[in-house]
Amino acid sequence: MEKKEIIRKGYNKIAKNLQEIFGLKTEESDKFKLLVDFISRIHLGGHILDAGCGYGAYSHYLCNKFEVIGVDISENQIELARQNAPNAEFICEDMTKIRFSDNYFDGILSYYSIIHVPRDEHYELLSNFYRMLKTKGVVLLTFHLIDDPESYIENFFGGGVKMYWSGFNKKINLRMLKQIGFKIIWSKSVNESPKFGEPYHLFVFAEK
Repeated sequence: MEKKEIIRKGYNKIAKNLQEIFGLKTEESDKFKLLVDFISRIHLGGHILDAGCGYGAYSHYLCNKFEVIGVDISENQIELARQNAPNAEFICEDMTKIRFSDNYFDGILSYYSIIHVPRDEHYELLSNFYRMLKTKGVVLLTFHLIDDPESYIENFFGGGVKMYWSGFNKKINLRMLKQIGFKIIWSKSVNESPKFGEPYHLFVFAEK
């Protein structure tokens, strides 16, 4: 099965399960704390792209203050997102294919989605984010911390769901962003759960 079809079908199967597990109370999560700087840099009513929006957990919060467009490859995730964030706009599409005009967004959020994109597409994806972002606009992105050409799991969140990941290590991710033109404001290695042991994901806050 093609890699992105694995992702689409996998998230279609577990969409409701993820919502039941994680819910919509983003303000109570550690990830919300990382959003504070992002939100503070965007004016009320500003345009935000939620790339890989899932079932709309963050769009649910952001659309009360900003004009939000969410994009996700999973039809079932988008269906839930439309219910959870009725004030936002949602598009079911591979986020590597979205083409808004230059300087369109004030901010781009991409939580836990770039890590599912084949890493040979990362530079082009991030360059497109840069193009669509306004000058002084900001991004908050999740990356791998370790080198991972590609990896799979056969039981993602139970139910025998197959899932795909790909990414670079911290040094390469930061270098790639700088080469594209981003100014790194901060980067943080995050340990989401004690069961994962060492931190597994890199969160980067950057400016155009």
